[in-house]
Amino acid sequence: MNWITNYVRPRINSLFSRREVPENLWTKCPECGTMLFHRELADNLNVCTNCDHHLPISPRARFTALFDGGVFSEVKVPEPVVDPLGFKDQKKYPERLKAAQRASDEKDAMLVAEGEMGRTPIVAAAQNFDFMAGSMGMYVGNAIIAAAKRAVEMKRPLVLFSASGGARMQEGILSLMQMPRTTVAVQMLKEAGLPYIVVLTHPTTGGVTASYAMLGDIQIAEPNALICFAGPRVIEQTIREKLPEGFQRAEYLLEHGMLDRVTHRKKLREELISVLRMLTGQSAPVVADLPPPGVLPSALPDTPPEPEPAEVIAAPEPAAARD
Repeated sequence: MNWITNYVRPRINSLFSRREVPENLWTKCPECGTMLFHRELADNLNVCTNCDHHLPISPRARFTALFDGGVFSEVKVPEPVVDPLGFKDQKKYPERLKAAQRASDEKDAMLVAEGEMGRTPIVAAAQNFDFMAGSMGMYVGNAIIAAAKRAVEMKRPLVLFSASGGARMQEGILSLMQMPRTTVAVQMLKEAGLPYIVVLTHPTTGGVTASYAMLGDIQIAEPNALICFAGPRVIEQTIREKLPEGFQRAEYLLEHGMLDRVTHRKKLREELISVLRMLTGQSAPVVADLPPPGVLPSALPDTPPEPEPAEVIAAPEPAAARD
């Protein structure tokens, strides 16, 4: 046995060989180009620590930061027929769906959940732009209807986070039919007297903007979010004119009366709690009224324990008294 070949050389190679580093440890900010470590970015709610640019955030990560203690339960969404048109471009539609499901670990482009936010029970729905650009298909329509029905059944407000490139072309006219379906779902909330708040995130475009995304009682947007029906590039090519700086961005729409607020993602939860409690006739939110994560409310004492009496130590007698 050649011990140099069989033992020494593999040992040296293992010490000096280049280790493979996962590709998802660092994210480059598209606005300022700063390289952001994944843990630091997640702790900051996917907001750039250098320029405050709002990067996309998944619905589950958003709900974890939104609900009390990160605890929420999913609302079941009826699953529609897969590929009713037999659509095929470069790939078959079912293949694209399976690829998106593997990449995002989600069924489709919208997640519906219920829970408490600042001790205020709500139903929430959020679109996932990473799932086929958050496109609006039959599943998204079913999700919004399921969220509205659940909100009416439980008499809770509905908060919706939009992020979409528009209608899903692979479902054709069936995708466009979700516009009136979701409009009817929003009308259900209004007839029940329940608040419907929409948070528009980057980007919200196409048929989503032309339907449920612009029907909220309160319209809130994240900073610099693109909100439009047709994109600025399409408009410039159509009218052959240069558009104003910041056209169709959240700040521009706020200035022109299409939005009520533009709120930073880290301040969004507190603002939603205040608005919802105001709309539902509840008292103002109490800051720091919630138990820390992992502690059940039942485990907390009803009244604070009385402090133990302090031990009394007698002062030494003066020397003159001792004499």
